Amino acid sequence: MPTNYVLIDFENVQPKNLSLLETQPFKVLVFIGASQVRLPRNVVTAMQKLGERAEYIEIDGNGPNALDFHVAYYVGALVSADPDGAYHIVSKDKGFDPLVRHLKRRKVNVRRVKDLAEIPVLRIPKKTAKDDMIDAIVNNLINRGQSRPRKVQTLKNTIGNLVSDKLSDTERQALVDEMQKRKLLRVSKDNIRYTLPTK
Repeated sequence: MPTNYVLIDFENVQPKNLSLLETQPFKVLVFIGASQVRLPRNVVTAMQKLGERAEYIEIDGNGPNALDFHVAYYVGALVSADPDGAYHIVSKDKGFDPLVRHLKRRKVNVRRVKDLAEIPVLRIPKKTAKDDMIDAIVNNLINRGQSRPRKVQTLKNTIGNLVSDKLSDTERQALVDEMQKRKLLRVSKDNIRYTLPTK
């Protein structure tokens, strides 16, 4: 099994679900901008639990795309050292996509994801029991904080990204309906209002 490398653009995404990586053989690099002087406690705790598999990369200096250039450098260095690895850039910045396409043409196993739960090995198996699947979706939504989907179609797309095998629109809608039935969210004219439990 290839080593999975997770490179987190912490200026762009502050994942609250780093604990997903604890049971997997991942190497995690968190890239921190020069102006980021504080880290959330949950991030620090999760990184400590990862031990030697986790590393902070502090960027020296500010500037447009300064952090992105560091991520690109480290991806290249890691691929050079381990060409058979799997590389996951965690960022909402589409500026990484040309690099990802270029590396894929060179047969590098690399992708950009907006959330850790979108990493294929961490995705929910389709055969998961409905209760467990709802729990996993709810946990992902809680971890997203204010960046939760606000429209039904966006939530269905998010659910589709969290499940390892393709779900039909009917299956995704059934999960949304079940979440409504369990009073985890309310839908009004395609707008979603969440009533999720607190962690």
